[in-house]
Amino acid sequence: MYRDHTVGVVVPAYNEVEHVGTVIEKVPSFVDRVYAVDDCSTDGTWEVICDHATCEPAAETAPSAATATRATPVADGGTAATTVVPIRHDQNAGAGGALKTGYRHALLDGMDVTVSIDADDQMDLSRMDRLLDPVVEGTAGFAKGNRLADASSREEMPTFRLVGNVILTGLTKISSGYWRMRDPQNGYTAISYDALAAIDLDSVPDGWGYLNDLLARLNVAGVAVADVRMPARYGDEESTIDFWQYVRYTSLSLLRMYLWRLRETYVRRGGDSTEGEYG
Repeated sequence: MYRDHTVGVVVPAYNEVEHVGTVIEKVPSFVDRVYAVDDCSTDGTWEVICDHATCEPAAETAPSAATATRATPVADGGTAATTVVPIRHDQNAGAGGALKTGYRHALLDGMDVTVSIDADDQMDLSRMDRLLDPVVEGTAGFAKGNRLADASSREEMPTFRLVGNVILTGLTKISSGYWRMRDPQNGYTAISYDALAAIDLDSVPDGWGYLNDLLARLNVAGVAVADVRMPARYGDEESTIDFWQYVRYTSLSLLRMYLWRLRETYVRRGGDSTEGEYG
């Protein structure tokens, strides 16, 4: 629990056998539950997750579009103050699909704030409190990391990622309506229970563009968004994403969400939504 708020952490993982265990171990002790979602990995990711949770398989179906198995952690499983909940998809659903599965479990468990982190150990979990602060203080319903806040962080980002991020930042500002927001591709986020419950998770895409899509839906729901300065951290692994295909696909998704947001905000609801900023 952090400042009298229960905290859940969603860790979507696909073929992250080398990193997911380390990520779970680094989760701060104030986190109440870790939802480690194995998105039908083909390596030993599931075994590593279960090792850290000391899990016993249970026949429970996760409340998501993709069929999943949620294991039952024993009483002493996970980190000292944290319960690790292992969840496994029986078919690959994509990063967005895995995130949504974790979100649904956090909603069912009534987590006051739910944090999303990647399983590749490139996020500084010691700074999680900075993401949580604007949410628990009521300044924002959604907080996200921003690696573009200062020159030193931008210099550490690989060139192709920096160029793509700058392009998508501009397009996402138009699509989402959050004009002061930067680094929309940052998956290090925190969302309040009310904000999470206010959006239609089923409509958020499973694959590329889910983060940008989520921002547009938050705007329509009137959720204030906070940008929180975070340093960029990268390992020596190479990205498997086709850069230009990703930009092209996400750009089309952004256009679709821009038109949807205009319709929802100005035609159906006859007004604008609000934006917040923090840090």
